[in-house]
Amino acid sequence: MLTDRQHIERQKSAPALMRLHHALSRLRSVVTVMNTGAHPDDEQSGLLAYFRFGAGMRVIISCSTRGEGGQNALGPERGGALGLMRSREMEEAARILDCDIVWLGHGPDDAVHDFGFSKDGDRTFDRWGEERIVERLVRAYRSERPDIVIPTFLDVPGQHGHHRAMTRAAERAIALAADDQAFPEHFVQGLKPWQVAKYYLPAWSGGGDTYDDEVPPPEATVIVHADKREPATGADYDRIGEWSRYYHASQGMGHWPEEPKTQWPLHLLLAEKTGAEVSVLDNLPADLTALAAHAEMSEVVAQALQAAQKAIDSAIAAFPDRDTIIASLVSAARNIDTIRADAPEDFLLAHEHRLLRKKTEIDAALIEAAAIFDSAELNPPVMSPAGEALLQVRFGAGHAQYQAQVEPVLPEHCAAYVHETTATTQSFDIKAGAETAFSPLYRPVWSALGGNGEFYVCVTAQFPDYQAKASFDLAEQFALVPAQSVRVEPEAVIVPLDQATQIQWPVSVTVSGDPQPVRFISNGGWTVVQSADSTILHAPEKREAGLFRLQAQIAGRDAVRQTPIAYPHIGQVMYREPELLNVLVLDLKLPQGAKIGYIGGGADRVGLWLSRMGLDVTELEPKHLAGDLQQFTCIVVGIFAFGLRRDLAEAIVHLHNYVENGGHLLTLYHRPTDGWNPQTTPVRPLKIGSPSLRWRVTDPAATVTVLEPEHKLLNWPNRIIDQDWQGWNKERGLYFASHWDEAYQPLLSMHDANEQPLTGALLSARIGKGRHTHTSLVLHHQMDRLVAGAFRLMANLVSGADDESLSDI
Repeated sequence: MLTDRQHIERQKSAPALMRLHHALSRLRSVVTVMNTGAHPDDEQSGLLAYFRFGAGMRVIISCSTRGEGGQNALGPERGGALGLMRSREMEEAARILDCDIVWLGHGPDDAVHDFGFSKDGDRTFDRWGEERIVERLVRAYRSERPDIVIPTFLDVPGQHGHHRAMTRAAERAIALAADDQAFPEHFVQGLKPWQVAKYYLPAWSGGGDTYDDEVPPPEATVIVHADKREPATGADYDRIGEWSRYYHASQGMGHWPEEPKTQWPLHLLLAEKTGAEVSVLDNLPADLTALAAHAEMSEVVAQALQAAQKAIDSAIAAFPDRDTIIASLVSAARNIDTIRADAPEDFLLAHEHRLLRKKTEIDAALIEAAAIFDSAELNPPVMSPAGEALLQVRFGAGHAQYQAQVEPVLPEHCAAYVHETTATTQSFDIKAGAETAFSPLYRPVWSALGGNGEFYVCVTAQFPDYQAKASFDLAEQFALVPAQSVRVEPEAVIVPLDQATQIQWPVSVTVSGDPQPVRFISNGGWTVVQSADSTILHAPEKREAGLFRLQAQIAGRDAVRQTPIAYPHIGQVMYREPELLNVLVLDLKLPQGAKIGYIGGGADRVGLWLSRMGLDVTELEPKHLAGDLQQFTCIVVGIFAFGLRRDLAEAIVHLHNYVENGGHLLTLYHRPTDGWNPQTTPVRPLKIGSPSLRWRVTDPAATVTVLEPEHKLLNWPNRIIDQDWQGWNKERGLYFASHWDEAYQPLLSMHDANEQPLTGALLSARIGKGRHTHTSLVLHHQMDRLVAGAFRLMANLVSGADDESLSDI
């Protein structure tokens, strides 16, 4: 259940009058705008804040991936777990903008997923399937019926290939969505052709620290002006956009604009009607009154449209007089019922979706104005099949006056029974059937009006001659999960081939929830032997190099590990994945006597992997950094650490002295914005390239040329060979160095197809008695993926800095 502080914070962040004002402002327009992007955080937040709160439009974000191939500035989540985390961030960001989300991709197992950086839209289509992503956009257009579509990015060289593919697909889908011969399976499912009225391109550059558009943006045909402030909060729309972007915290988003943007230039590329524009709303039905101009409109329906809009205008003008608001909204709703009953078929075919949406918005505003609903909390919010929980619904002061009723909407095979009813609450016993399906990790849509997921509550209230109905989400996200969670530690055993004396490794198996025995499926001769007091991994008589995965099973089914992902800005979500014991057997030699100090910022697991390799690793805290660093043969600074750990600013001088006095400092990749001052952070000047698109190699199979074949970092204790660069995942590296002091020696060269070689992936410099090595290779990700070559190279990079081990041969 929510704590007292969480209740206070939620009410404080969305007080009742602000909620009511926003509920009324939804009613001003019948226009829908859709912003398309490839990743959570691609949305043009300030512009969308103006469209929603300044113009009253319905706003939809259509996003192709869950961002599972990105980085995480907050913690260790990667892959599918990061995708789930970023999906929740997108939902909370959308909540601030009061907009909806349509997801086109459904996680890492779906073809449409974030597979890492791409520089070309064609290469992205190779992975996604162009027809697949276009079909999903056509479906989104037909189901959501946007009047305006605006991609965030241009399809130009110098842009992320995912962005380019989405912009190209968004344009192509417009003609197909209106074609009654395209994707006929949609019509069997109840969808109808839909003509998007306007398709705009951004008339701004997508450049910056990351991208570098090679061609200028198109000429602006219209400019969206947001000169005034949002009435309910008194905030600039661009700053409201940053309130939203704050929730993309895993990507380091949320910045305070000293000079808020007030203009967004757009280029009209496709439109039903042509001509110069003053506003994006030109030639669109701005409100219900504008719909009355329909050619075949009867007088009765035209008058009802005008009366409905007049009642809406009256409700908005009456704020905060709740009684007048309620009376006006009831009148508006009744008139819309009249319109739907009497309007001609062609009018309803073109516009009934606007009327239905307006009714839904009116109902939500009525229940908010009447102060009927407060909250719905499920305890516990996470259930298993055959489990039980208590749902408590709290009502507002208007609950009794308007005869409010609440109905839990449950997953299939779940049931609700009234537990207790008081003047201010109603509680239900919730029972999940044994056959209830597990909750999907990635939900396909999200609505700002509530009713999300498989479990929410529906509230009805009786007004004079009118019943309103609205849906509300639970206070904490519901999840129905397996009854057991299995955790195997270590998740991976790293076995050097020459470690002949060791044939057994202890394994810890923990079962949370309903206890059941766990067994493992043998693989490659590797077996797990269990007894009453131990679980032991046994090696085969003859070891062979390779990755062997031993699936854990429980009650005859593949076991899963359930991991709560909890951060203040998104609450808690449950991630689950198959639980395996991985055994990586490789030709790996370690530097003898190495003692490693690891400085992590929480964004990688390199320190853990170094320890798993068999090295002596100490996690360095502020007290260590101010002490004797010379006890360590190598100090490793994890990715982003200079930006994530404030204590490192004062420790830089100690790290420099450590190198000068004979230590080896290894820094893993950093962005230019991660507290990396090119003059003072590295031991000698070293600049990280910007925009980053120009300073990365996205092809994980790109050829690697060794520039210094005899350098000991590439030869001791492991000789790095071509095989070590095989099987890499997602990419080679990013945030390559672009300029460096002459003391640094580049050791590798690589490049993507049709590009010039980059030599800033691995640099090393002898400085004083020690050495500084900087790498932009994504070694942390490759180690997570158990790529053998990454472990062999990392063993070399953490070798000591003495003359004997690091001097050139």
